[in-house]
Order: sequence, then C-alpha cells, then structure tokens
Amino acid sequence: MNKTELHESIINKSQFTFARSGGHGGQNINKVNTKVHLILPINDIDGISEDERIRLRTKLSSILNKEDNLYLDVDEERYQERNREIALARLENRIVQALILPKKRIKTKPTQASKERKLKLKKIRSEIKKNRNKKNWEI
Repeated sequence: MNKTELHESIINKSQFTFARSGGHGGQNINKVNTKVHLILPINDIDGISEDERIRLRTKLSSILNKEDNLYLDVDEERYQERNREIALARLENRIVQALILPKKRIKTKPTQASKERKLKLKKIRSEIKKNRNKKNWEI
C-alpha cells in the first residue's frame, strides 16, 4: 500500500453530492446544502493491490453499495467545506485501518510450573469437597 498515492487518489477521485442537513444552524438549515455524500468507486483507488482491494470489499462491506462504490455521509458541521474534509479524512482512515493485516497468533504451551500449580489447586479443591461428605457431619 502506497499511502501518498492512496491519499491523492481519494482526494482526486471522490465524487461529492450535497443535501440539506438537519441539526444545528437555525433557519439556515432550510436553505443551505451542508450535508456531504461522498462516493468513491473501489476500482478507482490507486496505491493498493488487487488483494488489498478484495480485503477492502470484505472489511468495508457496510459502506459499499451494489455498484461497488464506497459511500459515506457526513453532516456534523454547519459548513459544507468542513463536512467535506471530515468525509475525506474518515474514508481514508477507514481504508487504511481495513488494509492493516492482523498479527498471526503464536500458539504457546503452558509451562511446567503452571501445570504443577494447576494440579496443586485442583488437589486442594478436591480435599475441600471431599471433607463435605455426610459421614463427616454425623455426630
């Protein structure tokens, strides 16, 4: 993954549409299109390999539509430009996070000392339970 090429690709190939947004803004929200809809076709993203593209499709399936486009809405701010910046940053962050490979788990075995501790505790517990027998309660 080439981060600079990815960043430039997201900025240049993203398509924006705007809508009226709810929330803060008073009467201004009735006449200004501040909500941002960001659309980015997965096939247009540069700086990633085909394997990474496949990983993106699986990891980001919640924001992927049927046309194979990443789709994101932002309406947090009163200003269209600020919402556009938030959308680009959020999409780039989600793409980068999705492309991070998880570390492989290395299987380990319990140590000899931990096995002995476990057996010792089991023995103690067993003795406690054995002493609860009814014959010990008889007078």
